[in-house]
Amino acid sequence: MDRAFWRARVIKNHLTQDPCTQTRSLSGAPCLEYSPPELAEPAAAFDVAAMRALLDGHNVAERDWLFGLMTQSKLFNPRRVGGRVFVAPDYNQSMEQQREMTMRRIEFLLERGVFEGWLTAGTAEGELRKLALQEVANMYDHSLAIKFGVHFFLWGGAIQFFGTERHHVKWLRDTENYVVKGCFAMTELGHGSNVRGIETVTTYDPRAREFIINTPCESAQKYWIGGAANHATHTVAFSQLNINGINQGVHAFIVQIRDADGNICPNIRIADCGHKIGLNGVDNGRIWFDNVRIPRENLLNSVADISPDGEYLSAIKDPDQRFAAFLAPLTAGRVILAASAIYSAKIGLAIAIRYALSRRAFSIAPNQPEVLLLDYPSHQQRLLPLLAKTYAMSFSANHLKMIYVKRTPELNKTIHILSSAFKASFTWHNMRTLQECREACGGQGLKTENRIGHLKGEKDVQSTFEGDNNVLMQQISKTLFAEYLVARKRNKPFKGLGLEHMNGPCPVLPQQLPSTVLRSDQFQVDAFHVRERDLLNRFAEEILQRQAQGERKEHALLSSYQLAEDLGRAFSERCVLQNFVEVEENSPAGSLKDMLALLRSMYALTCMEEDASFLRYGYLSTENAAAVRKEVAKLCSELRPHALALVNSFGIPDAYLSPIAFNWVEANSWSSVQH
Repeated sequence: MDRAFWRARVIKNHLTQDPCTQTRSLSGAPCLEYSPPELAEPAAAFDVAAMRALLDGHNVAERDWLFGLMTQSKLFNPRRVGGRVFVAPDYNQSMEQQREMTMRRIEFLLERGVFEGWLTAGTAEGELRKLALQEVANMYDHSLAIKFGVHFFLWGGAIQFFGTERHHVKWLRDTENYVVKGCFAMTELGHGSNVRGIETVTTYDPRAREFIINTPCESAQKYWIGGAANHATHTVAFSQLNINGINQGVHAFIVQIRDADGNICPNIRIADCGHKIGLNGVDNGRIWFDNVRIPRENLLNSVADISPDGEYLSAIKDPDQRFAAFLAPLTAGRVILAASAIYSAKIGLAIAIRYALSRRAFSIAPNQPEVLLLDYPSHQQRLLPLLAKTYAMSFSANHLKMIYVKRTPELNKTIHILSSAFKASFTWHNMRTLQECREACGGQGLKTENRIGHLKGEKDVQSTFEGDNNVLMQQISKTLFAEYLVARKRNKPFKGLGLEHMNGPCPVLPQQLPSTVLRSDQFQVDAFHVRERDLLNRFAEEILQRQAQGERKEHALLSSYQLAEDLGRAFSERCVLQNFVEVEENSPAGSLKDMLALLRSMYALTCMEEDASFLRYGYLSTENAAAVRKEVAKLCSELRPHALALVNSFGIPDAYLSPIAFNWVEANSWSSVQH
């Protein structure tokens, strides 16, 4: 009522005041000015450099070296806006120009030793350096990172892991130096996630000692092959291998598709995939093989080989096991995508939160200044839970990378399942985060120069390449079901994948959930264990019941997709929480550890609030679910004073953010238009 009265009085005064008074009042109104958040926000309550070291996990100095290298080169399109220099690709260029610039940037990085040892170092330290530099390049431009990622991680990785010494000697050094330019021809028009179903066919001619690769139908054309349309000279082609009328399954072959002058080789046809919603700096192409002949030695033979006279040789006799062994090394792509998705989310959050710390909207009392966006509880709720999730996922991405670079055959299953879970969860999180950050920046979020909107288009593809996210989630649940059968039917304890909690009694969650309990890591871990245990039991029982009624196992698994998706999510979120708790436990007592505890609670409680399983299956009562929601709001208000320090801890140089993260008034001024 007071507010209504005040507004009526304002309107009355406006209508009755004389023109002279009105003019004087208007002329005296102050204009909005940008105020850097550093001036008003409290100093960091924790060591920002130490937090960054935890988030990046490894090779911080090398990351900063590459940031600086790109910032200082005109090839990376530096632009001065609002008194600052920003680097980002020029998206006003045509698709052809973007592709050419991507290749020129790769040549620049090659000349400066960025790729040194990427395929020949052969150490865990070398692999971590490679991953770190790939993540930095990805923060500049997704096309750049994908273009050389296909060359090194897919083509080069296939030579490393599918090939043997003869391939390593012949191809790895020349690949590292870009003497050959490789691509990776697995996906077909008719088959993507279902690699086993690809239709390209290879036969063997024992007289010539050559393989003959053929595209038998249009659906067998190789599709979305990065690098194929313009630049690649060679590809690893995946094909069914037919020996003496027997299909031995999918194998990989080295095929030259262009000569040194860039001319397409005989019996090869290549077409462009065309313009895309993102990644237009990558020349995705389509390939047809018209009875292309290649030497016998071009079979990548770590799993199986062909003798000169045409005998099929493999130490792994079971076709299913052979296929699994064959695909095991391909986890590298999912490891990279999981980590790169988190770095994209960091860019979006750093921009949106910095903007929210300087942009104001509406006053909540007469004659009072307008309120900072991040001081609105609703705005905090939009961004700060996503910030906590990004922290949590950073730690898990680091965990995944560490076990990947130190992998052993015994870890293959763990790496496969974790990389599938994290690739799906983290890329979904990235897209959700970028969308929320775009909206949180209002109209400014629409401008390409402010990065967030364009990042959405660039990163959208991550949800479906290297495995469709929904398919990956079902694969996770299928694996967990297999673990369940081993444990229950063979009376063995669960071992691996963090499932050991299934061996003990089921935790009992408290009926009353005060703040101290909700923020307890023991309660949070117990709640996640209860959810995962119950969903796995429900999923297994539903499948076994369907089988008992006569359904085939494969059909029963497909029919139980709802529980499969719930279980996949529960598994992934439990793994992330588990890794977060370990990072927190290993940190010394002090302000940084206290901040980690706040972020961990925000992560865990946000997951509980967002997943309907906690209510659907009764892990939380409606009253306790409401208590969780209220606690998330309280955590938002507690994290609010630390928001600037938390995004500064990402360690992203200013040049890799955008104008609205800084002086957005000057960046949009008339003088900036004239310049």
